[in-house]
Amino acid sequence: MKKNSLSNWGLKYPVIALTLGFGLVSCNDDDDTNPIVETNNVVEVAAANPEFSTLVAAVERAELVGTLSGDGPFTVFAPNDEAFARFLSANNDMTVDELLANPDLADILTYHVVSGNIASGDVETGRVNTVAEAPFFVSRDPDGELWINGNSKIIATDVSASNGVIHVLENVITAPTQNIAEIATDMAASDNPEFTQLVAALVRADLVDAFMGGFEDNYTVFAPTDAAFEDLYEALSVNNVEEIDIQTLRNVLMYHVVEARAFSQDLTDGEQLETLLVGESLTVDLDNLQINDSGLIGESLNIHATNGVIHVIDKVLLPPMD
Repeated sequence: MKKNSLSNWGLKYPVIALTLGFGLVSCNDDDDTNPIVETNNVVEVAAANPEFSTLVAAVERAELVGTLSGDGPFTVFAPNDEAFARFLSANNDMTVDELLANPDLADILTYHVVSGNIASGDVETGRVNTVAEAPFFVSRDPDGELWINGNSKIIATDVSASNGVIHVLENVITAPTQNIAEIATDMAASDNPEFTQLVAALVRADLVDAFMGGFEDNYTVFAPTDAAFEDLYEALSVNNVEEIDIQTLRNVLMYHVVEARAFSQDLTDGEQLETLLVGESLTVDLDNLQINDSGLIGESLNIHATNGVIHVIDKVLLPPMD
């Protein structure tokens, strides 16, 4: 398997040079000098920077200017124009006009806003409740970089405003709308099906309902591809999951699940991940992008669900067996 560095586990883009209004304020050494107090609110600070033209247009169209100009305080995780360009491209080459006409525009924007003034040093990993109805999840990778939902890195921090603070994102974040079971089932029924064998295994083992939860649940599923299951059938000299002993099948499936929402950036080299199969754990090998002896598929990591995250792997993991 080709080796990759950890930086390839998420999207990488150059940090945008920040212009007017988006530099960190520093004070000189004169103790008698009063610190500079920002008089512009978060909307005005964003409007002063041409890199945030799409964000500002969206805030205006969603009629959120009045709200975000209020007392707050607010912490805004702000996608720049390049972030919006990538978002539009990934959504069937949507145009800016189509984005602004989206009936869910206000929900998309408020998912980037947190109540309170949270400086970068106070950002904690894990769940963060937004002013929208859904939370997002913060990870810190081994290099100390902060990520949201496993796919958007915070590329600039602590941009001061009179009613809060702005941190800049390299990608637009969106709240997941499906749980793990729904994602797997939809992918199995798609035009380019995947996870047909995983879904069949979950159904046979009566484990589908276990992965139908919401944001209060936290699972990480290392999900084998259909090809991985076909290799397993050949190794076991069986034709399908129906021919595998039911308890063995349940144990194998439980061995693929960790009771934590672990994005790729949360994983550390050599880490032991305790699985739902009692007494058994998985080993993380970042140098080779592997979990035990199964390779992580780089372009299929951090599939975010309401109840956790899916990482696709190329081999079925087998627990120690008698």
